[in-house]
Amino acid sequence: MAFKTLKKIISNNIKDKNIKAPKNKNEKKGIIIFSNVKETMKSEQILKKSRFNIKVVAPPMEIREGCDLAIEYDLIDEFGIQNTLEKNKIAPTKYISAENYSQKPLELVKIKKIDNYTMVRCGNMKITIDEKGDIVNVSGGGCPDVPYLTLNLKGKNINNLKIEDNPKNLGYSLCAYTLNKAFVKAQELAR
Repeated sequence: MAFKTLKKIISNNIKDKNIKAPKNKNEKKGIIIFSNVKETMKSEQILKKSRFNIKVVAPPMEIREGCDLAIEYDLIDEFGIQNTLEKNKIAPTKYISAENYSQKPLELVKIKKIDNYTMVRCGNMKITIDEKGDIVNVSGGGCPDVPYLTLNLKGKNINNLKIEDNPKNLGYSLCAYTLNKAFVKAQELAR
């Protein structure tokens, strides 16, 4: 009886990719390498919308090819991810098993506490908040929209900002993208 139930669950998972079987905590990971940041960002959006368990990471130097961002995914989902990206006309440079490399992907977001302040960094972009959640500094990057992002965020409380005031909606560059990742983490910490 248990075998038939399991077979039915697997059959349903194949028909409806939004129904996932429970994941093993030790599940093997893969990395998708892209030739440019725009493809990585678009793929992240598509794959999250399709409910795949993914995250954007910095690929190990030995496998980096033109883009400082990659997507880490559960290796078991590779076929579904490939089909989803193909349907959306995205052709990654390559898919790699993360188990084949001594260096693992790096986490993009780092947190540092300094006295009563918390600095959250993603890539070269940093956002610093105080214990009340007020944004006291935005820095880093070299993109032309960084001064604009700083002017629109500094001095405001991170929990009182509307969605349209998030960095991803204010800016248009890789700096805005990475600052938004730091912003989201800082917002979680401020709650």
